This record gives sequence, structure tokens and C-alpha cells, in this order.
Amino acid sequence: MHSKQIDHVIQQISQVILGKERQIRLAVACLLARGHLLIEDIPGVGKTTLAHTLAAVLGLQFQRIQFTSDLLPADILGVSIYERDNSRFRFHPGPIFSQVILADEVNRATPKTQSALLEAMEEHQVTAEGETRPLPEPFFVIATQNPSNQIGTFPLPESQLDRFLMRIELGYPDGAAERALLQGVDRRDLLPKLTAALQPAELSTLQAAARAVHVSSALLDYLQALVDYSRRSPDFVSGLSPRAALAMLAAARAWALMEGRNQVLPEDLQAILPGVVGHRLFVARDSTRVNGNAVSDQLIEAVPVP
Repeated sequence: MHSKQIDHVIQQISQVILGKERQIRLAVACLLARGHLLIEDIPGVGKTTLAHTLAAVLGLQFQRIQFTSDLLPADILGVSIYERDNSRFRFHPGPIFSQVILADEVNRATPKTQSALLEAMEEHQVTAEGETRPLPEPFFVIATQNPSNQIGTFPLPESQLDRFLMRIELGYPDGAAERALLQGVDRRDLLPKLTAALQPAELSTLQAAARAVHVSSALLDYLQALVDYSRRSPDFVSGLSPRAALAMLAAARAWALMEGRNQVLPEDLQAILPGVVGHRLFVARDSTRVNGNAVSDQLIEAVPVP
């Protein structure tokens, strides 16, 4: 039952984003695991369109924040404005108070503005004008960023990268998908025609079902062995944190649910590895981020399945 609902969501998204089913499945798994998603790639490959499509198909309230170098934290969180008639300040909520936030080109903003997202992503609340305010549920941040070697970008700090459960890359489309893009309508024109495949209550039910997927002791042994290898290997600056291990477990549970199973298998853990570990590990020799697919292949090859 659950897998049929999820397949319908993926089918809807695939009508807009062509030839990227694996990336779509990773993105959906991330949201089912109640995580935040980072989409990183060069301009023009569909990052923003994917984020728009995810929000539309999930039927959630949506706000887009275009990150620029002059964006201020108050532009995200909100600000108090003095009302002369009432002789008091009134807080005007910013765009962060929405169920889905598209943080577009997040690494074009300054570190001070980027940090305004940290509390929201981790605690699902924001503190503004000395008062803590809860955010709507569910709450997702879908951020896009251009490669850090492009002009006008500020690399995301490791503490903020770690808040994203997954990072995915779209890459160029294959020949058949690109031909369909060239011959078809503009993909953005399809967005208004999309209908929500889920209601918020149904999404909450799927998230609860993902958390309830069984994990055996042997699977936990395998997960811990993968994490331990990353910490002992001289190839990386530092290993995967406990938060990364929890992210791997949550994403693997969501992937198993999507595959129609009520138990996590090693293949589920291996399937989500590229998206979960690629932005958390740095190569020791030059402190650059590793390629997600390459490092997951290395971990899978080095650590035997128990």
C-alpha cells in the first residue's frame, strides 16, 4: 500500500524531471526520512525545477527564498515593526514559516545569512527578536547550490552541510531525455498542471511507517562497520559522525519502505550511501569533498556484509 503511494509520487515527479529516476527516488527517500535535501550541480540542469516539483506533488505550503550576497537573516526569519496605532512592536514572520523552503543558490549568501537556517533545520524553530517560534510541520529545507568553484559563492560550513540528510547531483541528461526536453514543452510550464499526489496527513503516515521499518542487529553491525571504516581510514580528514550514522539509518529505512519491505536490507543501506556520505567526508590529501558514488563504492568494497 505504502509503496504504491510512493510510486505514484515518483511517477508524478518523473513527468517533469526526465531521465533522473534514481535522483528522484533519493530525494523522496530523504523527505520520507524527515531530512533536508541539498541539490548541488551546475546551473541549468533542473535543480530548482526539481525542488518546485517535490513541493507541488507533496501538496505542501511552499516558499522560495533566492539567496544573494546582500540577503540578511531578517529577510529569512522576519522582523518586528512598530505599529503606531497600537503603540507596540508586531512580529512579521519571514518566508521561513512555511512547510517547504526552497533555499535557491544557498551558497551565494554570506555565512551570517546561511547560519540563519541552522536552528530552523535542526530544531524546527527559530529565535527572532528574543522569542522562540515553532515552524510548521512537516518542515523541509530543499536547498540548491552551484559548485563552490564558481564566481560569487561562499562554501557552506561543515556544520551546515551536516544538517542536510542528503546531497544529490542531477548531472546532464542522457540523449533520450535531452531529446524529449528539446521536443517537448518547457518543464516549468508543467508545474501548474501538477496535482498533489499526497495530502499532508498521508505524508505524515508514510514518515511514521518509515520510522517503524525493522532494523536487525546484523544490519546495525554493518552500519557501524561502515562508519568505523570511515573513521580509521587515512583517506579522509575525519570520519562519519553519530549524526551521519543516524542519517544513514533513517534514509535506509525510507528506502526499504519505498521498495515495499518492512525490514532494512544491506542493499538499502548501500543504495542511499552516495547521497548521505558524499558531503560529509573530505579527502585527506587536499581537504576537498569526495565524490559520493566513489566513496560509497570504496566503503562497500572495503567493508564486508556480515
